[in-house]
Amino acid sequence: MRILFVRHGDPDYANDTLTEKGHREAACLAETAPDLNMGDCYVSPLGRAKDTAAYCLKKLGKTAETMEWLREFSDTVDINGSEELLRCYPNTRIIDGRYKTRIPWDMVPGYFTEHPEYIDRFAWRNSEVAKHSRIVEDYDAVIAGMDRLLEKYGYVREGDHYRVEKGCSQTITLFCHFGVTCVLLSHLWNMSPFILWHSLGLLPTSVSELVTEEREKGIAYFRGLRLGDQSHLYAGKEEPSFACRFCELYGNENERH
Repeated sequence: MRILFVRHGDPDYANDTLTEKGHREAACLAETAPDLNMGDCYVSPLGRAKDTAAYCLKKLGKTAETMEWLREFSDTVDINGSEELLRCYPNTRIIDGRYKTRIPWDMVPGYFTEHPEYIDRFAWRNSEVAKHSRIVEDYDAVIAGMDRLLEKYGYVREGDHYRVEKGCSQTITLFCHFGVTCVLLSHLWNMSPFILWHSLGLLPTSVSELVTEEREKGIAYFRGLRLGDQSHLYAGKEEPSFACRFCELYGNENERH
């Protein structure tokens, strides 16, 4: 089995759609869609993912099934009342006298790297961020959705691997978002999502590819063949977006801090 994760194009978050650049990126991706063998397609319910998918689906003459669990991941970290999280998420805006909620992967590296619970596959569930958000509940809902989908293709979660009930050589394509992709990868690879949230940068319209390996009869594991591929943008002479990245140098005030 083969899985493609496609992040949406350059986002217009305010209107939940794509920027003009995002539309150009999605058009570049669609030019390569026939060669990607996208198979069955699934899409987040959010507009920026649907608008990205529309270009490929039109090119291929396909439709996509909307999956609620593919929407972008939780942005509900409430730092109010936690001195620790105030250090974890500095410069948080205050609205009506309260700090704005944050997303889990925006914590500063000086905090993240010094708190080993975020690296541990199980301990992150009891971390300070987890205590002040609903990320555990959201995480479990997402991975349950993924397991239901994989079971449909013959792969049943059993412990930390997948039991092969019926071998499948099909491809499925998930048009979704950075945060939820990291959640899904962390589940497939049995690791903390915080490692991927802070160590990967899957830029807009990037394609990541996983395939099953059945080295033991009836037991499958997922191996990544490529992560964040943007070759379609280079082929279309479209500069990759900066969305998902932070500034390369702290003094670059025109980039995201």
